[in-house]
Amino acid sequence: MNTSDLYWELLNNLNRNTKLELISRLAGSLRSQDHAEETSLSSLYGAFQSSKSAEEIINEIRSDRSFRKR
Repeated sequence: MNTSDLYWELLNNLNRNTKLELISRLAGSLRSQDHAEETSLSSLYGAFQSSKSAEEIINEIRSDRSFRKR
């Protein structure tokens, strides 16, 4: 079963108004993706600036981690 079939099984029993709202939101997300595609990942290269070395940043991240047992 492919992804669209899985979604169809999930959404098939929704009422008409909910389906229309989902259609509207999906269409809106497609429109907004046009703008998102204009920003490439390479355009963000160098956006983060720090006087710390990569090693210092890594060590800081690791030391700030906190894990809780559930």
